[in-house]
Amino acid sequence: MISKAISIRQPWAWLITMGYKPVENRTWETLWRGPVAIHASQMMTRDDYDACVLFLLSHPALRHIVDALPTPQDLQRGGIVGKAHLVACSRAHESPFFTGPFGHVLQGAEPAPFQPCKGALGYFKLPQGTLL
Repeated sequence: MISKAISIRQPWAWLITMGYKPVENRTWETLWRGPVAIHASQMMTRDDYDACVLFLLSHPALRHIVDALPTPQDLQRGGIVGKAHLVACSRAHESPFFTGPFGHVLQGAEPAPFQPCKGALGYFKLPQGTLL
């Protein structure tokens, strides 16, 4: 059963749920481990989207992902979009997605049916009735 979620801006949330991005960068460390819902925050600007595309294009191993990336209007926001398992928090990671200072390492990520949900800072408790 998943009881916690983390809010992530699109298109980064999509990259996680599709299995491309194995690490979520944060400025803070966590000792918590376990299943986590991936919440796509409501906020996403065109600059956010374009910065992600530029990031992908700047890494030869990631360039192919740009062709799979949904358009900004097709990215779901303001709710749960997937799930994963938080397995570690590290100051280094081999993924080109790691930019630190802390990487919350995720495994087994997969998309889930969209469920509207208000986000919060940190790992937050899912509202009662959220099914994953």
